[in-house]
Amino acid sequence: MVLGLLAAGTEELLRSGNLRLWAVSAAVVVLSLMRRRLPVTVLVVTSALAGLSGGFALLLMVVAWSSGRRIAGAGLALGAFTASYALYAGLTVAVSWSGTWPLTQVLFTTLYFLATTLVPGLASRYWTQRRTLLHALQERNAQLIRERAMIVGQARLMERQRIAQDMHDSLGHRLALISVHTGALEVDRELTARQREVVGVLRDASVHAMHELREVVGILRDGVEGPVQGGEGGQSTARGTAGIEELTAAARAAGSAVELRRTGRIRALAAASDHAAYRIVQEALTNAYKHAPGAEIAVELRYEPDSFVVEIVNGPQGHARPAGEVVSGGQGLPGLHERARLVGGMVHTGQTQDGGFRVAGVLPYGAEGAGGGLAGAPMVDAEDDFRQQSRMVLRGNGGPVMDWTVSERELAMSGGRRGTGSGVALGCGIGAGALVLLVLACGFGLYFLVVEANKGMIDPSQYRSIEIGTAEDEVREKLPAGDTFMTDGIDDEGPEKPAGARCLVLMSSEIGDSFDTEPVFRFCFRDGKLIEKKSYEVASR
Repeated sequence: MVLGLLAAGTEELLRSGNLRLWAVSAAVVVLSLMRRRLPVTVLVVTSALAGLSGGFALLLMVVAWSSGRRIAGAGLALGAFTASYALYAGLTVAVSWSGTWPLTQVLFTTLYFLATTLVPGLASRYWTQRRTLLHALQERNAQLIRERAMIVGQARLMERQRIAQDMHDSLGHRLALISVHTGALEVDRELTARQREVVGVLRDASVHAMHELREVVGILRDGVEGPVQGGEGGQSTARGTAGIEELTAAARAAGSAVELRRTGRIRALAAASDHAAYRIVQEALTNAYKHAPGAEIAVELRYEPDSFVVEIVNGPQGHARPAGEVVSGGQGLPGLHERARLVGGMVHTGQTQDGGFRVAGVLPYGAEGAGGGLAGAPMVDAEDDFRQQSRMVLRGNGGPVMDWTVSERELAMSGGRRGTGSGVALGCGIGAGALVLLVLACGFGLYFLVVEANKGMIDPSQYRSIEIGTAEDEVREKLPAGDTFMTDGIDDEGPEKPAGARCLVLMSSEIGDSFDTEPVFRFCFRDGKLIEKKSYEVASR
């Protein structure tokens, strides 16, 4: 609609008839709607029509930009723009042919076509190729990231399966032996009641260890935590804050002085945070058994408004243990820090002032128990996507017009495979070359116009200084020759010439009173003398 209205306005300025005005406007609307589906055809047709009518000038720039990005293949684009130039230049020169300055007309037509059609087409083509290449690189990068994630996942799964098999074969066998031997000791009649009680605690611990080993092996194999297994006698083995009571009870049965306290309004935790709390208490109790046997242990569960706090403090070591008796892999406490970090929490470990040891964990309630509290967010970095992935690309929306293979082939021919720097250099070179060419063309055009104007233009004071009756040679020495395209046709306008006279018509350097007319001066000679000079106005050209 906008292009059609502009075309109609241009035709009105050119004083075209109503029929031609509406015909040009309708043609512009139709061609603008077809420029994406038929870029080559519309470019050629619009160029031909622009050579016949000035109403298609603005449409030609739009069509050139659209065709530059939609014509596939450099050869086809070169042929389309060459044919467009030939039609435009040929029809323009044919319509405005005067027979006096044909080369000048061809020059100005070529410069106009270069500035309004070829430069927009080249700029659009390079910009689209650049977008297409970046789009394709982003898609390939996203595909490589997905493939890398799949390979890493497969490798991780294979390694976890191997570890799970080793754990099952080695630890499972040892724990089964412990369970069998403790079961046999529990029914031995030579043991006292206290000894049977302690052996029963050992047997229960071995059974629980077997169940936990099965859970860990299942997680390693499948990547998903399996259902809670049943303990001895059908009792469920809890693996959350509900199971902390069982841990402390087992520690008391083993002879440790353990106190459990709960403060605050009890709230549910997310599954990951709940399991992390259980493991923190379990590892802290194990650490106290190994390094401070006989010391008093205090376990406190605090339900704070914004987080859940679990704290385990044991007193100083009751008696010194022989060197080398404590077996420790040094992975327990670092594992607690990592487990808490993965659920969005933190763990603090360190000695107390009286020589004991303290383990404190702060865990988020998470989405399942966030009734007014802060929801925990895992402190894990997002998957690395090089921070360069386009959301539009990853969603599959949008996308450039030109095909990837076409852009890759054309830019590769120009050295595009040498990297981003060569692509930027190519684009800058095209832009700089086009800019230099336009500047040179404009400078040459201005210089040419000034030279031509000096050949056919005088100041009113020169007109007034020349007297009738002066010799023709003397007058012509003071005046320019007038052999320029700017004065073509104006000698046929104005008052009737004197009989048998030869007249020289020149333009005035001053602007007329109206934009529709321009002042001119006419000098008529006969018998070697100036017999008449007149000043009048002609219609603007």
